Amino acid sequence: MLIEVCVEGVDGAVAAAEGGADRIELCASLIEGGITPSMGTVRAAVAAVGVPVMVMVMVRPRGGDFLYSAREFASMLDDVGALRSSGAAGVVFGCLTAEGTIDEGRTRALAEAARPLSVTVHRAFDMTADPVEALEALVRCGVDRVLTSGQQVSGIDGVELLGQLVRQAAGRIVILGCGDLGVDTIGRVRREAGLMELHFSAPAVVASAMRYRNPALAMGGDDPGREYRHTVTDPARVRAMIAAA
Repeated sequence: MLIEVCVEGVDGAVAAAEGGADRIELCASLIEGGITPSMGTVRAAVAAVGVPVMVMVMVRPRGGDFLYSAREFASMLDDVGALRSSGAAGVVFGCLTAEGTIDEGRTRALAEAARPLSVTVHRAFDMTADPVEALEALVRCGVDRVLTSGQQVSGIDGVELLGQLVRQAAGRIVILGCGDLGVDTIGRVRREAGLMELHFSAPAVVASAMRYRNPALAMGGDDPGREYRHTVTDPARVRAMIAAA
């Protein structure tokens, strides 16, 4: 069994490693589902967690859908190229067509640009119209693994499709199971789907240490209180999830 923990920032990476994660998906802005972190963050996380913890880096230029403009795709290729020399173990991305299929041209181009790094396609897969064909497309593109909840919000609800995907993959690509997993569900999802790799986050909300606070201003929305709290990775929760799995 291999455990991957989704984290935001270098402190999250360290907390996940302390909790026993084998691999980390490093992102910025998890509130948007994760976007590309800065190169400084990547290098700091790689240095902080050390071997043998693997750091996979999200390559996603913005939140929202996975239908990218030509300029956005060019930026993704540039990020992938830069990450080859960052010390990261791999990259995580996903590109779709407007019809809800895997964009094989772009996926193959990103995968080839990333080598020799490991390549994961993220839950853009869960937005495809036909998961059976989407999986075959990823195999054709040479992707190493796909992150999926079985096209449902939770892995429990998607467990039947997860099991079908594991059987369809037949060792050609790894199915990395996820989807709102908790200590009461992660073992069941692993067992019923036959998963060998699992992915989850272990968030805890902490209050800001700021003593002076301006209650009239919110930098990124209409909730001023959000400026004075943030989400961290809880190493104790990581350990509990691993034990439950």
